[in-house]
Amino acid sequence: MLGGRRRYPYDLAMDNRPIGLIAGEGRLPVLEAEGIRAAGRRVVCVTIGEQYDRDLPGLCDGFAHAAVTRPGRWIRLMKRWGAQQAVMVGVVKKTRMYDPIRIVRSLPDLRAIRLWYRVLRHDRRSQTMLTALADELQNSGVELIDTTRYIPEHMATPGALTRKQPSAQQMADITFGWPILMQMNDLDIGQAIAVKDRDVIAVEAIEGTDGMIRRAGELCKSGGWVLIKGPKPDKDPRFDVPTVGVQTIQMLKAAGGTCLAIAAGAVILAEKPKVIEAANAAGIVIVGMDIKSGDSDLSTSPSIRVH
Repeated sequence: MLGGRRRYPYDLAMDNRPIGLIAGEGRLPVLEAEGIRAAGRRVVCVTIGEQYDRDLPGLCDGFAHAAVTRPGRWIRLMKRWGAQQAVMVGVVKKTRMYDPIRIVRSLPDLRAIRLWYRVLRHDRRSQTMLTALADELQNSGVELIDTTRYIPEHMATPGALTRKQPSAQQMADITFGWPILMQMNDLDIGQAIAVKDRDVIAVEAIEGTDGMIRRAGELCKSGGWVLIKGPKPDKDPRFDVPTVGVQTIQMLKAAGGTCLAIAAGAVILAEKPKVIEAANAAGIVIVGMDIKSGDSDLSTSPSIRVH
C-alpha cells in the first residue's frame, strides 16, 4: 500500500498514464473502475453497450460512448486521453450481430469493415472476434491487458464459498460435467452447462448464461440441478472472463438450480460479498473448483478443497 492505495509493480512505470476502460453493460465496469482508481491510476472510459451503470461516469476522468461497430472511435478516444493500456469488460450481447436492422442502428466504421473482410466473414466465434479486436488495438498503440488485474478480491477461490456445502450428489454431477464443459470450451460454444443426475440438460450457446438458466428451468421442472461455469485452462484473461452476479443467483433460484460450480481464479464474482450473501439467503451452494495446474486433458476431474 502507498498513500492508502493498492499499488502494483507494473503500475509504477506508467503512473502518469490513465488506464482505458472499454465497458459493456452491467456492474463489472464499475468494479474495474474502482479497482483501477484504488491502484492510484486514472480511468478513461468508452462505453460500447446499449446502457451503462449510473455510477460509472463519476469514476472516470474521461467518458464517452462509441458503438460496438466503431472500434476506430474507441482507439481515437483512448489516444486522445493518453491511454496506452485498456481493459475490456461488461456485457455486449452477441445476438445483436443477427439483428436485421443493426446496420441502420450503427453504421460500422472502416476498421470494423476491414476486420470483417479479413477475419470475421470467415469465423464469427467470440474468441476470434475478440482476438482480432485486441490485435487492432495493439497495432494502434493501445494494449489490451488482463481483465482481472485490478479486481483480485472479486475472483472465485477454491472450496465452498457459501455456508452450505455441496452434497455427494452435487459433487458427482460436477465431476461428471466438468470435462464436458472443458471440451465445450475448446470448441468455443459456451462457458456453462446445467447437469442433473449425471445428465446434461442444457448447454450455453449464443443466448448467454441467463438464457441457458431459463431454458434449464423449463426443461427440468423438478429442479435440483447444478450450474457449472468456467473457461478452459488456457483462456486468454484479456477478455470474455466468465462472470457471475447477484442476478445469476436470483435466476438460478427461480429456475430450480441448487448449486453453482465455478472455476477458482478464472471466474469473476461481480460484487463478491453480495453474491455470496444472495446465495446463502437462497440456499444455493457456490463451490470454487481447482483444476490441476497446466493440465488441460479433457479426462481431468476438478478437485475441491472445502474450508
